[in-house]
Amino acid sequence: MAGVSLKCGDCGTLLKSVEEAQEHAELTKHSNFVESTEAVLNLESDLHTKRTGHTEFVDKTSEAAKPISLEAPKPKDDVEMDEAGDGSSSQQEEMVVPEVNQQLLAELEEMGFPKERAIRSLHFSGNSSLEAAANWIVEHENDPDIDQMPLVPVSSKKPEAPKPSLTPEEIKQKQQELREQLAKRKKRKKNEWKEKERRIRVGRELLEAKRIEEENERKRLLALRKAEKEEEQRAREKIRQKLEEDKAERRRKLGLPPDEPSAVKPSAPPVEEKKSFLPVRPATKAEQMRECLRTLKQNHKDDDAKVKTAFNTLLTFAKNVATNPNEEKFRKIRLTNANFQDRVGKLKGGIEFLELCGFEKIEGGEFLYLPRES
Repeated sequence: MAGVSLKCGDCGTLLKSVEEAQEHAELTKHSNFVESTEAVLNLESDLHTKRTGHTEFVDKTSEAAKPISLEAPKPKDDVEMDEAGDGSSSQQEEMVVPEVNQQLLAELEEMGFPKERAIRSLHFSGNSSLEAAANWIVEHENDPDIDQMPLVPVSSKKPEAPKPSLTPEEIKQKQQELREQLAKRKKRKKNEWKEKERRIRVGRELLEAKRIEEENERKRLLALRKAEKEEEQRAREKIRQKLEEDKAERRRKLGLPPDEPSAVKPSAPPVEEKKSFLPVRPATKAEQMRECLRTLKQNHKDDDAKVKTAFNTLLTFAKNVATNPNEEKFRKIRLTNANFQDRVGKLKGGIEFLELCGFEKIEGGEFLYLPRES
């Protein structure tokens, strides 16, 4: 039996003609097609059942099916050439750059847009006006092929659109409006990025303030406990001295000789009363740096090797700057560097120590930089 359909070897879809197979290949990227003896069913049973209520049908598709023609339809030009006796047909239509309004193209290039982007915007916006082309660029500026030269078949090449009937003053006004729109868009994106950085910085500052507050509270409690113990020790010493004095007074009233000097225990010197105080944040930079190192060691006390590596790395940074103050490379540290993050960046207190040394975050927090005057 002759073939009556084409079957897609990738998904099994039956197609009536070569045209349908070509459309299927363009949509699905499938390329494996074979001739099949199965007829493509042309079922309208559901619609007929809804209209008439009939439910029994007889399949006569195979009887009405005709052998499929495997020849693709020729373009009209090729048919005329074959009829003229040439016998040759183009396998692939030539692709050319679409024609656009040269005046609008020149104005877009004057505004700073690349030629490829300007031609693409004029072509896809209908080649109608400068504003439509600029709006198309704004809407499609993130397309991956925005700066690729568009190509169209020769047969679909559109004639150049008529020049806009705008006066030079109106054209300049439109250009100014477009420039203002682009400038506002860039400014809005820049403000959004600055706001994001500000929120991140505020969050880090809040976390650091909370850590310092908790550390100060812990120190305050330790100082209070120590003061209570000292106060209790002084109270015991006063009671002991009072008992010794009462004992000596009773022996004197009873007429008994006082205790032997060797037997009398020397009284402990009075303990000076110390005023309790609350610890405050270290006032000097050196004390703050020591506090950062103590925090780093305390938070990683179970990993002495990591603490030692962090201390050596911080010492190396400080030593390099101190011994080579004019070397630019020693005064700039990339925070995203994997080795830096593993040795110092991920450890709490490491970056704070470098900031106390004088390093400052620049370029959106990507680098630590030590100014020459520091």
